[in-house]
Amino acid sequence: MLEGFKEGILLSSLAVHFSSQKTNWKTPSGFYKKLNKEFHFDFDPCPANPRFNGLKIAWKQRNFVNPPYGRVLPLWVKKAFEESQKGKIVVLLIPSRTDTRYWHDYVMKADEIRFIKGRLKFSGHKNSAPFPSCIVIFDWRTRHAN
Repeated sequence: MLEGFKEGILLSSLAVHFSSQKTNWKTPSGFYKKLNKEFHFDFDPCPANPRFNGLKIAWKQRNFVNPPYGRVLPLWVKKAFEESQKGKIVVLLIPSRTDTRYWHDYVMKADEIRFIKGRLKFSGHKNSAPFPSCIVIFDWRTRHAN
């Protein structure tokens, strides 16, 4: 055992570096504003206090999606891909988890993936996120430009 640490304390303090128990991470406002300036969003299918189930409704034309990061994340990524196939722009802010099935099934079909340098500091949190993030862009304009 390491000097000065009890076994349970050491393990629990390390756990925060490898996983996140929180599933809803509010987008930093400055970060959103930059993306909105570029994409001119007209819909957020998963706002902070939704009055609808964004997985079960049609999305608008220019969508910003910062989905819950728990077990439902693959469903949101799949829905984003499906909505983009209808000629819609979908911009996702998600954890960069390149080892997952949904990453290879859907994210790799994106028109652009922007990896965020460092860790985002989400609104309402004192510290940066315990995971890397990326922007995944499904943009039919890119596919039909040539």
